[in-house]
Amino acid sequence: MEAYRDQYAQLFRGGRDIVLLAVSTDSPEAQQSWARDADFPFLFASDPGSEVGKRYGAWRESRGGVIDNRTVFVIDSEGVIRWVAAPFREIDPTAYEELGQAIARTAPVENSSDD
Repeated sequence: MEAYRDQYAQLFRGGRDIVLLAVSTDSPEAQQSWARDADFPFLFASDPGSEVGKRYGAWRESRGGVIDNRTVFVIDSEGVIRWVAAPFREIDPTAYEELGQAIARTAPVENSSDD
């Protein structure tokens, strides 16, 4: 999440025409505390029953049961999933390049002119 925060202005256009929503099974209180302490500029949602994660395939089977799979979705303004990274390779710099390209394809920057 710190990488998203640190690249927020560039990767997510500072939130202009893009909404970044991080979903986890952590409680709302834990997320709020962490987001405040780390100064995250984006939204968090709590999925304590894992329903959202299961519905979108962000969970995978393991020997110990089912575990969270860090998955990133790029969803267009109509709610259509346009790109998925499952799992997202957060320590690989090229993963952020791929994410940025997916965002650019899904939410292109509109040219504005003062004409």
